[in-house]
Amino acid sequence: MSIKAIAVDPQNPAGFIEISPEMPVPGQYDLLVAVKAASVNPVDTKVHAGLQKSGLQQPRILGWDASGVVVEVGSGVSGFKPGDEVWYAGDITRPGSNSSHQLIDSRIAAHKPRSLNWAESAALPLTALTAWEALFEHLNIQDAPEHKTLLIIGGAGGVGSWCRERGADLVVDYRDLKGNLAQHGIEQVDYILCLNDTDGHWPAMAELVAPLGHICTIVENAQPLDQNALKLKSAALHWEFMFTRSMFTTPDIAQQGKILLQMAQLLDEGKLSTTLSETLHGLSVETLTAAHRQLLGGHMQGKLVIAY
Repeated sequence: MSIKAIAVDPQNPAGFIEISPEMPVPGQYDLLVAVKAASVNPVDTKVHAGLQKSGLQQPRILGWDASGVVVEVGSGVSGFKPGDEVWYAGDITRPGSNSSHQLIDSRIAAHKPRSLNWAESAALPLTALTAWEALFEHLNIQDAPEHKTLLIIGGAGGVGSWCRERGADLVVDYRDLKGNLAQHGIEQVDYILCLNDTDGHWPAMAELVAPLGHICTIVENAQPLDQNALKLKSAALHWEFMFTRSMFTTPDIAQQGKILLQMAQLLDEGKLSTTLSETLHGLSVETLTAAHRQLLGGHMQGKLVIAY
C-alpha cells in the first residue's frame, strides 16, 4: 500500500513534487501516524535552501511539527495504541510530516492536547519545545529570583510568541537594544534568549548581559563570536537545538515526550495557548509551495499550519 507525500524534487530542488512511497513499517520504538496537520517552520525553509545548494539523489520529505492518529506501534512502544491522538516535533534525520503517514519515535511524541484541534496542536511542538528547553533546561529560568530580568530577542516569531499579549513587561525595538533599554533604566540583563540573527545581535548581547549572566541562542552564527566580553563577566553561552536529542538518540531522549505531555496538560488547563496564526488546507505541491513562500517573506507572527 502506498501513501501520499510532498517532497523536494531531486530534478529541480527549488520545487516540490508529489510522490507515492510505500507505507512505512514501524521500528522498535516507532509510531506509524496518519498525519492530520503539520506546521511550517524556518527549519523547513533552511533545509530546503541547503538542498538547493547541495542537490539530492532522491526526493526528500520535509516537515516536522505534526499532529495525527496512531495507526500502528512498534514492538518496544509503551503508552500508545492505535487510535491515539498524538503530537510531536519530529526528527530532522528522518522523512518528515509533509506526508499522509509518518514514522516517529514514540519517545519524542505525546498524547495531543484534548482542548486543541489538529491545526492548533500542530502549531506548537517544535517551537514550544525549543522555548522550553532554552528557558528551563539551559537558562534554568525557573530557579531565578523574582528581581532577575530576561531579554527575548525576536519575541514576535514562532518560538518567541510573546510580546505584550503573552505577558512581556516591556517591548523595545531590536534595532537599538542598548539604547532603548537604557531609556527604561535598564543597563544590563541577567538572561538573554536570542531567537533571531545571533551575529547581528552579538555585540549588544555581550555588552548587555550581566556578570554571571546567561545567553542562550537558537540561531547558528556565520562569523566567529568574540567571547572576550563574556569571559570577563564569567557569563555563559548556551546553544539550543531542538533536534539534538533525536539526532543523537541521547540517553534522555524520552524527555521530549515528557515535556510535550506536560505542555498538553497546561494547554488543557488554559495556562498556555496555541500560537497558530494561519491555516492552509490540503496536502499538495501548491499548498506547500505557498506556505514556504509566505514564511520566506519574513513577516510571519505566530505559526503557519497546513491541515490535511
